Amino acid sequence: MILAVLQARMGAGRLPGKAMATLRGEPMIIRQLERLRGARRLTKIIVATSADASDDALAGFVVSRGYAVHRGAGADILDRIARCAEAISSVSHVVRIKGDAPFVDPGIVDEAVDLALSSGADYTSNRAVRTYPAGLEVEVIAANALRVAAAETRDPLARVSPTAAIRNAPDRFSQAHLKARRDWSGLDWRVKTAADLAFARSIYDALHPVDPDFCMNDVLDLVESHQDIARFAA
Repeated sequence: MILAVLQARMGAGRLPGKAMATLRGEPMIIRQLERLRGARRLTKIIVATSADASDDALAGFVVSRGYAVHRGAGADILDRIARCAEAISSVSHVVRIKGDAPFVDPGIVDEAVDLALSSGADYTSNRAVRTYPAGLEVEVIAANALRVAAAETRDPLARVSPTAAIRNAPDRFSQAHLKARRDWSGLDWRVKTAADLAFARSIYDALHPVDPDFCMNDVLDLVESHQDIARFAA
């Protein structure tokens, strides 16, 4: 079983409440979940959020829309993700997706999972060797490696960055790297500020009505041809 864990909080970063900010009439968290459902390789999707009262509304809303939620320690994201996997005994790999990624591409998710399965790597990503735009990161972690990292990692900072202990130890945890056909690592499509949200809304307004399943290439083409949108991506 391949489990996707989408981590999200209402109080995150410089744009509190962004998980519920709307993109074409739906909260960003729902748009992400819709896109993840398009990944053929995923068996189940869980939203991992904190047990803090500030995330009560987020958790309740996601459950009301038919999605599973796990709630755990706010500052221990590694524990949150590991417990999602522990709750389902048949999980072989966990796909980690961050909550600031409204353009998560199901095709790239499937490619990363395929590479993880064919290579047998403990950790597979397009993050450790960056060629994709920021905001399209996919990390696929073997359940056994995640279990070891969760049990052994003591550094509080490493527990906030849940794949750091695995990603930074290639001599211990085998790795495979998914690379794009060109280097787009200079692009940043994450939603961390109000300007980022304006960019995301511009993309959704242009592409979603035409094709709700738009992909990375569609965003690249739109940004290249519309300088009024491209300026938000700087």
